[in-house]
Amino acid sequence: MNDRDSLRQLLLERSVQKGDFVLASGRRSSYYIDCRLTTMSAPGMVLIGRLGLTALADAGWQPRSIGGLTLGADPVAYAIAAASFLAGDPVDAFSVRKEAKGHGTRRLIEGNFRPGDPVVVVEDVITSGESAARAAAAVEDAGGRVLGILAVVDREEGGREVLQSKGRSVVALTDVSELGLRDAP
Repeated sequence: MNDRDSLRQLLLERSVQKGDFVLASGRRSSYYIDCRLTTMSAPGMVLIGRLGLTALADAGWQPRSIGGLTLGADPVAYAIAAASFLAGDPVDAFSVRKEAKGHGTRRLIEGNFRPGDPVVVVEDVITSGESAARAAAAVEDAGGRVLGILAVVDREEGGREVLQSKGRSVVALTDVSELGLRDAP
């Protein structure tokens, strides 16, 4: 089994729950994807690290750092950063806070980010695209250059298209069609 198939299997085993769920958008769904159960697992980190590096190369992106809105993006960014080091071409990681700290440095972006850096924004699951857009805006407001957005799963609910309509390149490691998940329209 290749890494993509292994990631899909792991997501289905660990992260996909069936039932009646209300999503953040207010829409109802017959499934919920708690991606953190995969992204925070040892096998998930290895798979996401390798697949993430391949996705970066395939997209032609050469970021200095990678990160996104905490908490969903954190393990994705850390997995890819660790894999990049092992591959001999290190890409550092950062986190975008939901709001700036009220003390100390009062930063919104923590970790390895500097103004002028080319970065890739990561996300665990893209639904509406709001979290990735928010992280990208924070990076650009701080002087970074967003090369693109990388997600583990695209729920195929318009988030990718919203981001692309704003000039963002978007790559997903998998999507709900590949996972065999679909809500009735």
